[in-house]
Amino acid sequence: MKIDEALVRGLLDAPSDDTVLVLLEGRAQVVEQAALNSEQYHGAAVLISRAELVERLGTQSPAEGDVTRLSASLQNAVDKLGA
Repeated sequence: MKIDEALVRGLLDAPSDDTVLVLLEGRAQVVEQAALNSEQYHGAAVLISRAELVERLGTQSPAEGDVTRLSASLQNAVDKLGA
């Protein structure tokens, strides 16, 4: 599983601050927070919410380099979870 720029951009482009990036069964996905209450997302681990992402980046329209650095940082955190 890879946390790449497309996932981070997908989270940034989500219409709601309640959207989250989750890990579930080895896959990263962008989903609405409310969906986490469903059986489909039982056991999903939340990595970051859209609101937290915007706060960390300081903008809703970050430079590509900032998105790349943040996706690498999230990937590093996920890699450490598996260690």
